[in-house]
Amino acid sequence: MRVARAGAVELVIFDCDGVLVDSEAATCGLCAQAAREAGMMVSDEDSIETFSGMALPLIRRMIEQKTGTTLAPDWAAMMQARFVAAMEKGAKPVTGVYAMLDAVRAMGLPMRVGTNSSMEEMAVKFAATNLGPYFGDRVHSAVDVGAPKPRPDIYLTAARQEGVAPQACVVLEDSLPGAQAALAAGMTCVMLVEPGKTPPELLGVLRIEHLSEFPAVLERLNGQG
Repeated sequence: MRVARAGAVELVIFDCDGVLVDSEAATCGLCAQAAREAGMMVSDEDSIETFSGMALPLIRRMIEQKTGTTLAPDWAAMMQARFVAAMEKGAKPVTGVYAMLDAVRAMGLPMRVGTNSSMEEMAVKFAATNLGPYFGDRVHSAVDVGAPKPRPDIYLTAARQEGVAPQACVVLEDSLPGAQAALAAGMTCVMLVEPGKTPPELLGVLRIEHLSEFPAVLERLNGQG
């Protein structure tokens, strides 16, 4: 494991949905549709606020608790198949993502992805947005780790694979469960907040409204700005 300088950034870890790929409206809308099918009334308009950043096991538990029903054993697999089908046509890059990633790469910082999405979903999303070349095989799914956010396992796995101490990692997130996971991992968390929206109150979280702001945050954390 590399020994980091005090305050130095040695690894940048990105969430995917809402940070790299603009897919949350589609996937959360599918979750709302599935919830309504089970008897839980959630509108498409409220779907992002309700389901953003949540892994399917947690969404399943919420629906079952709200409705008093038991979903089918293959419910999560069915939802993942719906996500993959939707992302084949509906995945788009978040505005400014390519310029931001180019700037981070130019700083010489390694980059990884830690996501609650399955690897099958990630393959479709990255193929649709051409983001794959930025990360190669440095993509980690909480489905494989077996511990979705807000647990920190996915981010700790990414740091361990890179050989970097958690305190030398910066995570870019956009959801409350994801930010909680980053903080629980002992990492610096930067949260991408939609302009005009009130972000969740979390101590120690830096906030930006546009991806173009992120490279400057990394420079400041490295004492370069």
